[in-house]
Amino acid sequence: MSPTNEAGAPGEGIVKDVTIRPDASSRSRFWLKRVQVYTAIIILTIVVCGSLLNGLLAPYDPTAISLSETLKAPSAEHWFGTDQLGRDVLSRVMKGGQVSLLVAFSAVFIAGVLGGLIGVVAGYLGGVFDAVAMRCADVQFALPAVILALVLVGVIGSSLFNLILILSLANWARFARILRSDTLSLRERGFVMLAKLSGASSVRIIFYHILPNVISTFIVLATLDIGIIIILEATLSFLGLGVQPPNPSWGSMIADGRGILEQAWWVSILPGAMLIATVLCGNILGDTLRDRLSPTLSVKW
Repeated sequence: MSPTNEAGAPGEGIVKDVTIRPDASSRSRFWLKRVQVYTAIIILTIVVCGSLLNGLLAPYDPTAISLSETLKAPSAEHWFGTDQLGRDVLSRVMKGGQVSLLVAFSAVFIAGVLGGLIGVVAGYLGGVFDAVAMRCADVQFALPAVILALVLVGVIGSSLFNLILILSLANWARFARILRSDTLSLRERGFVMLAKLSGASSVRIIFYHILPNVISTFIVLATLDIGIIIILEATLSFLGLGVQPPNPSWGSMIADGRGILEQAWWVSILPGAMLIATVLCGNILGDTLRDRLSPTLSVKW
């Protein structure tokens, strides 16, 4: 006997035309995620444009001292107020953002390229190179990044170039370990085995078959790592070991106002708020990219 539907038509299963509709909570989460992502994009766009174009958009010279305007509260003339030397806090926040973003993007690029190549080569070749590279990564993971950065600053100094180099050396291991893990699974895939059988060299396989398949992981890691680098740079500058005066930095600006919080809260709080907003929005975009690019998580927003 053939199955029938409610109308009695033969040959049609009882589960035909079943539609699964998202419930109210799923729709709420969907729209909340979209609002978070678009808000993060807008905030980051404002921060990046304000930082990169500070020479055009900043209302005052960030290093100009005016002792007659010290510690003025936020107003129409000085939106973020002034500091102990009468310098405009908004202009200094914009210039400090330029420094922080320059350090963060440069350090992530160097750490990502260096760590990514080490991880991919170690995962594909294995053997002694893999063992030595991963033991070096284990040693770095055993030391907190801040402690390692402090040691390196004490050894090679605290110029802007040295700061980028130090933060790169303090963060390459994460790229190496995660991309090595991806490479270990990729090297057993059929397309890699066929490339080996066709006589392709290891260099060609790595650059033409392995690297294109780990680029999505690299992008997600780089996006998340930018926030970590910004915090590390701000920590070093807060301790006086990062960006040196007269160049402003979010970390040094927070340190400058910590002793006068009751009298002039804006000197520290507003740069700190910009730091938190930038890192938080970067992490939101990183999480979203992870969900979108992951082959096992087809999350839509």
